Amino acid sequence: MGFDKKGMIEALKLEIEFIQKGGYHPSVRDPHTQPRAFRDSISCLNLGLDEKKEPCTSCFLIEFVPPHLRQSDGDLCHKIPLNDRGDTVESLEREGNRDELQAAVLGWLKRTVARLEAEVSSGR
Repeated sequence: MGFDKKGMIEALKLEIEFIQKGGYHPSVRDPHTQPRAFRDSISCLNLGLDEKKEPCTSCFLIEFVPPHLRQSDGDLCHKIPLNDRGDTVESLEREGNRDELQAAVLGWLKRTVARLEAEVSSGR
């Protein structure tokens, strides 16, 4: 991995906290807008921008995108496999179940933090 694991762990923990506080549910101020997983969170280098100024390849989440998809179009973080079935933010958004999407992202975040913490503690 090219990014600092300890920094990644902290960012992923912030993402967990963001989700647990309702981060991917519509806001009271704009109930018709569905926040996009990862893209509309503090983890995104392009948060709040209509057009990306920073490429997805500059984001630490690129480390979790399968190598063959890293040159794809769209939000690359939406191509991260979230579970054993291979569900991604992209595929779950197409299905339209926001609760399932949020649960899958939260599960992936928790498993990924645990794995990275184990790697850091073992010196890998």
